[in-house]
Amino acid sequence: MIRPATEDDLEAINDLYNHYVLESHYTFDDQPLTMDARREWFSHYAPTGRHRIFVATEDDRLAGYATSSRYRPKPGYLTTVETSVYLAPDATGKGTGTKLYETLFKSLEGEDLHRALAGIALPNPQSIGLHEKFGFKRVALYTEQGRKFGRYWDVAWFEKPLGA
Repeated sequence: MIRPATEDDLEAINDLYNHYVLESHYTFDDQPLTMDARREWFSHYAPTGRHRIFVATEDDRLAGYATSSRYRPKPGYLTTVETSVYLAPDATGKGTGTKLYETLFKSLEGEDLHRALAGIALPNPQSIGLHEKFGFKRVALYTEQGRKFGRYWDVAWFEKPLGA
């Protein structure tokens, strides 16, 4: 089931994200986020408008979430969002990311948006495949952009047109 996230989902969202903080290079956070930080993060999302968050649940547990977030704080960037998807490790390859992005992009129709961006730490072929499936095109490659686990990682940036 895909639905808008609520405050009741925050602990499960935080646990899922912190899994990737500790176990992967997919986020460049290197310390688990606290629940206070997660609550502040959640305050930037709303049921309507440009910045949304949806969760996927399976058997009453979180299978993943997808967001459209503010790209940068300057007003000129208001029509651009950065999107992301995080899936529980056992939910990958089952279409959950596709369902989350279908719901997210459908919810953004009619909003004053021009571009969606996604930064993907490499390698991550599953994330690249998902984004390309939704019409994202790679527009940049930043080499050794982030450091984690004692090494540097490249990040590919993808964009997708939104709106008319």
